[in-house]
Amino acid sequence: MAEPAERPSTLRERLLSARRRRFVGRESEKTLLRSELLDPRGSLILLHLYGPGGVGKTALLGEFAALALEHGFSPLPLDARNLDPSPEGFLLALRMHLGLGANASPLEHLARERPTLLLLDTYEALTPLDGWLREVFLPQLPETARVVLAGRNPLAAPWHADPGWRSLFRSLSLRNLRPEESRDFLARRGIPEAQHGAVLEFTHGHPLALSLVADVLEGKQGLGFRPDSNPDVVRSLLERFVQQVPSPLHRAALETSALVRVTTEPLLGAALELDDAHEYFEWLRGLSFVESGPQGLFPHDLAREALDADLRWRNPDRYAELHRRVRGYYTKKLLESRGLEQQRALIDDVYLHRHNPMVKPFLEWGEFGSVYGEGGRPQDHAAVLEMVERHEGPQSAQVARRWLELQPQGLTVYRGQGHEPAGFMLRLELHAAAEADLEADPATRAALAYARRQAPPRPGEAMILFRFWMSREHYQQVSPVQSLIFIHAVQQYFAHPKLSWSFFPCASPEFWSPALGYMDIRRAPEADWELDGKRYGQFAHDWRALPVGAWLELLGQRELDPQFGPEQEPERAVPVVVLSEPEFREAVKHALRDFTRPAALAHNPLLRSRLLRERTPEPVPADLQALLREAAHGLEANPKDHKLYRALQRTYLEPAATQELAAELLDLPFSTYRRHLTQGIERVAEWLWQRELYGVV
Repeated sequence: MAEPAERPSTLRERLLSARRRRFVGRESEKTLLRSELLDPRGSLILLHLYGPGGVGKTALLGEFAALALEHGFSPLPLDARNLDPSPEGFLLALRMHLGLGANASPLEHLARERPTLLLLDTYEALTPLDGWLREVFLPQLPETARVVLAGRNPLAAPWHADPGWRSLFRSLSLRNLRPEESRDFLARRGIPEAQHGAVLEFTHGHPLALSLVADVLEGKQGLGFRPDSNPDVVRSLLERFVQQVPSPLHRAALETSALVRVTTEPLLGAALELDDAHEYFEWLRGLSFVESGPQGLFPHDLAREALDADLRWRNPDRYAELHRRVRGYYTKKLLESRGLEQQRALIDDVYLHRHNPMVKPFLEWGEFGSVYGEGGRPQDHAAVLEMVERHEGPQSAQVARRWLELQPQGLTVYRGQGHEPAGFMLRLELHAAAEADLEADPATRAALAYARRQAPPRPGEAMILFRFWMSREHYQQVSPVQSLIFIHAVQQYFAHPKLSWSFFPCASPEFWSPALGYMDIRRAPEADWELDGKRYGQFAHDWRALPVGAWLELLGQRELDPQFGPEQEPERAVPVVVLSEPEFREAVKHALRDFTRPAALAHNPLLRSRLLRERTPEPVPADLQALLREAAHGLEANPKDHKLYRALQRTYLEPAATQELAAELLDLPFSTYRRHLTQGIERVAEWLWQRELYGVV
């Protein structure tokens, strides 16, 4: 009797084994890998696979990983969709995968380990790193290491032009499976042989389409497959699949995965309104067209677009409700997180706007990964100034030179292929600049004058101006650089908790007005300026009048409104009023005097202050009364200030008929009573003012 086969010892090995049982074909590619990459006598160190979406590149990389293990190599798989396309982001992902500390060198670690097969999927997302990988990183790998790149596009010309690389790599174009391979796949999935011909006629061997057919038909022996005349294979198959999901919640989980950039378990719980969404997350993970990455799950691009378009057409109310729930999850993340976590939440939130006609034309959605941004260095300044002079003129270049000397930390440089900057953004912190420097630049002078006329910044409040922003090739036109600049600009709204004004200038304000108006970054023609014979239009936003939280909610409302246009926007019924400190303190005094008269309190400007609007969207006199009482009770809790609270109580909160009677009830000389009352008013006004400025509640 034969000994039972030894079972795989780890879950990872069991998963690999299950995947390999379903893998078919690609024999020539596997042979090439074994003979030329994994064999020490082989002549290649790099293999490049390319082909359209759904052709099976990721599945083949999984098979390559298993073959690497068999040949004594450690597979090192990375998916470019899940890492920041910068040298730092790439090395960070490598450290995380290898389990290394923040200061460890991945290259030194790999040199000490057994031979490694580096598998880079979705290589097109690493376009800006192509030169760095080819010229810097890959040549530093240990000589025993081998590399496989997989993407949608052929390798760039420099790979073929380089005499060193030319003889050390091979490119292969992946095609659909051959008929015999397709039949083998269907047989392994349990699809009756009688149906193979119809399936092949419908799918033409497209691997993703074959997987979807198998999902629809697997285990349903009596169900015949009837190909229709719809040429959209993937959409047709997904429609069949969605009709057979286990429950409405499973359907909602699938629809959510198509809506968002990546699906995590907490996000899915928010979308499904469940405390525990583990069951549905695991179900998604098991679908053939859903892939896993470090940040979460995501359906194949073809599947995503088909599912998303179907739900938007079939059930727009359901689509809007899912948007609302997901948006609420992202808003919470944006307001509570910082750093990389906040950046990812912002990218996820922007992704929800990808179909809105007011946003879609102004962002390069498919090329976000073609450039990356990093803090500028002194050696970048020459290239930055050359860009400014070429696109805006010598006087502008002189202004840029001066601000680079004064605030170099505001420079972000964007890089694509090669090392030279592909563009840049220079953000100025006007609150940190000297008055003379602000007056010397017509842009900062105009912005400062506008802010002072409209609603002056108050002590401790910040004010920023995105003074220069451009692509080297496209200036301020729509481009990958411009798209990333817009993303990074939005990040700054969260980075300054005491932000008063932000200003965004444009050389073509009429072109950018629809997109910026959608974002409530409003045209401010009074702040326009001229330099080098060119006129620049200014856009502005007062973040005290519409704080970040309310701003996100406003964008969420516009997100699904295809009819929205800035010209149709109604005026806000109750705009936030930004009071100076003297005006604010005077309003507090009047509010205390009118405490028992709601009709009078209804006209107090504090009802339109940020302080109250952040506590409740539409404050009423009772809300102001509660706030004043809360401020006064803060004095009561301190024994040293109790006397101040009693003066306020007897005068305003539970008033005596006259101040003289209040003093008598408190058993105080009138002069002492008046001193306590004045101090109490000042303390309440100060308590409220600090919360107006800094949002402490």
